[in-house]
Amino acid sequence: MELRIEGLSKTYDNGTRALNGVTLTIPQGMFGLLGPNGAGKSTFMRILATLQEADTGSVHLGDIDVLRDKQAVRRTLGYLPQEFGLYPRVTAEDMLDHFAILKGITDRGERRQIVDALLEQTNLQSARTKQLGSYSGGMRQRFGIAVALLGHPRLIIVDEPTAGLDPAERVRFLNLLAELGENSIVILSTHIVDDVSDLCSRMAIIDRGEIRLEGEPQAAIAELRGRVWTRAVERGELATYQQAYHVISTKLAGGRTLVRVYAESAPEAGFEPAQATLEDVYFAAMRQPAPAA
Repeated sequence: MELRIEGLSKTYDNGTRALNGVTLTIPQGMFGLLGPNGAGKSTFMRILATLQEADTGSVHLGDIDVLRDKQAVRRTLGYLPQEFGLYPRVTAEDMLDHFAILKGITDRGERRQIVDALLEQTNLQSARTKQLGSYSGGMRQRFGIAVALLGHPRLIIVDEPTAGLDPAERVRFLNLLAELGENSIVILSTHIVDDVSDLCSRMAIIDRGEIRLEGEPQAAIAELRGRVWTRAVERGELATYQQAYHVISTKLAGGRTLVRVYAESAPEAGFEPAQATLEDVYFAAMRQPAPAA
């Protein structure tokens, strides 16, 4: 089972080009889609989730035509959007039971078994009778995944799932996603590089509607090994270095600026070799020239 996307494009009525010929092949497992706010990630996710129409292109999930046979997609889709509403005074088990009915699970005994299993899988059993309005951010996200898992989906889409979570909840949530990736295609759309580095066997970087890089995170990092250099410079010197070298990123530390530069050899005296990271891969890809209008 794989998801094949070819030439996917979308331009809004106001002229904003959200996607421009996106082509990707996404296998089973965790797939990370990295990009800044406004890169086209949410538009891409909503099209895959059958909530928005594409202008051109094709999408196939196995033998299902995603753009034409939306009902077939929805029967095997789990979707956790970046923001979703909940009834604050309804308990988790009652709400999950309601969504199970909407999914077509009409037998009460079967629903009870499914609800129990999903609450256990998402570590919400002890909070099953609590009102959803009392849930923390991480508990809300795990409940959202429980809803998304109804019907044993083969395609699971999660949009910015760890934004706003505290470190402990983030780890719990990422561990849950990793388990789901063992049996389904899980697309993780995010701007948090560490989420992709920790979880995903494949990834893509999108910016201004175009794919800038696709591949395995570790292979992308290996391509930069021996080519990333760093040194501390005064703030007033930064513009000079940005003009002279391929500066990947900068970071303020102790009143000075740490610059990271891409180069085949040490740019000049004072630079030291740096261990390449997925963050370097991300910033290097983002500093490519903008697509032609």
